[in-house]
Amino acid sequence: MKRRQFLAVLGGGVVLAAVGASTAFLLTRRPDRALAPWTVAGMPDQEPRRRALSYAILAPNPHNRQPWLVDLGVKDQVTLYVDTTRLLPETDPHNRQITIGLGCFIEQMAIAASTQNYRLDVSLFPEGSDAQALDARPVAVIRFVRDPTIGVDPLFEQILRRRSLKEPFDLTKPVPGEVLGALGASVRHGALAGSSNDPAVVATLREMTHAALELEINTQRTYRESVDLLRIGKAEIEANPDGIDLGGPLFDGLAAIGQLSREQALDTTSTAFAQGRAALLANTDTAMAHVWLTTPGNSRAEQIAAGRDWVRINLTATALGAGLQPLSQTLQEFPEMGWYYRQAHKMLSPEGGTVQMLGRLGYAAPVEPSPRWPLDAKII
Repeated sequence: MKRRQFLAVLGGGVVLAAVGASTAFLLTRRPDRALAPWTVAGMPDQEPRRRALSYAILAPNPHNRQPWLVDLGVKDQVTLYVDTTRLLPETDPHNRQITIGLGCFIEQMAIAASTQNYRLDVSLFPEGSDAQALDARPVAVIRFVRDPTIGVDPLFEQILRRRSLKEPFDLTKPVPGEVLGALGASVRHGALAGSSNDPAVVATLREMTHAALELEINTQRTYRESVDLLRIGKAEIEANPDGIDLGGPLFDGLAAIGQLSREQALDTTSTAFAQGRAALLANTDTAMAHVWLTTPGNSRAEQIAAGRDWVRINLTATALGAGLQPLSQTLQEFPEMGWYYRQAHKMLSPEGGTVQMLGRLGYAAPVEPSPRWPLDAKII
C-alpha cells in the first residue's frame, strides 16, 4: 500500500486534529520493536546459522507474511518449514507465491552465510510435496558446509538497504538499459529474466497491471484478504509485525479519532474507498520499466529457484539505486484473474513456461523497512 497517498486521501483536515497538542505523543509512534530485526542482524557473537538466518528473515515475501519456520536441532543444519497459518488462500490458492517467498529466504541465507565461508547444500522437499498446496512436510534441509574457497557474495551489503518501493516513481527519470542488463545478469538458479523499458511495452504492462490490481480490489474475498492483514498504528504493528503496515504518527492519529479502520476500508460505497482505490492503482501507472522471471515449468523446485533469483534481482536493483515493486496480481491463480493470467503469459512467455514474478522499476525517495518478527519467533 502507498502510505503517502493513502494518507493524503484519508487525511485532509482530520490530520491536523490527529496530531494536535492533545495527541502530540503520537509523534514518537515509530514501531521500533518491530523494526529491530533490521538493526540486530549479524551480531558478531551469533552462531553461523543464526547469523545467516538473522539476514534471511529480512527477505521479501508476499504480503509480508514471513511464512518461514526453522528447526536447528541438528548440528550444522537448518530444516525449513512453511507456517501453514500464514498462507494466502484467496490470492495465492496453490501457495506458489508463498513458495517463491521461501526461495527468497533461502537465497538471502546463502548470501549471508558466504560472509563466513559457508556454502549451503540445499535439499528441497526431501519428503515430497503437493503441487496444489504446501503442507507440514519440510520445504528444505539445508546443510552449512565450511568452504574456504567461497567468496563473499557482493550482494550481501545490499540486504539491509533493500526495500519493496511502494511509492509513485519519478516520471522524468527513465531506467537505463544498463540497469536492465545488470538485473538479468544477476540470476543464477535457473530462472530466465526478461525486462523492458520500451515505452510501448511499458504502456501495455501499465494498463494490464492496473486492470489486474483493480480486479483484485473489486473481488470481495481477495480484497478482504488484504484488509484483514492491515496493521494500523504502532500498537497493532508491534503486536503482529507482519502483513500490510500502516504506521507512523499520522496513521496512529487517524486511527485514534476513528478515521482509519478495517471496517472503513471494507465499505466499498464510501468516498474514502473510492479515493483509496485510485491511490493504490496509481503506482502501476508510474512504472518506468518492468522486469519478470519465467521458468520452463511450475514445479515447487522451480518456484523456489524463481524466489532465489528474484531476491538477487531485488538486491542488484538496490545496488544500482533503482526501486523495485512486485506486481503479482496478473500472475495470481484465482479464477477471476484467469484472462489477465493468460494475457501476461502470452506477452511475457510466448513460447511457454510459467511467469513466476513481475515487477515495476523506477526511482523514488527511500522508504522505511517493513516490520519483521524477531528470529527467535521463527525457530521451532
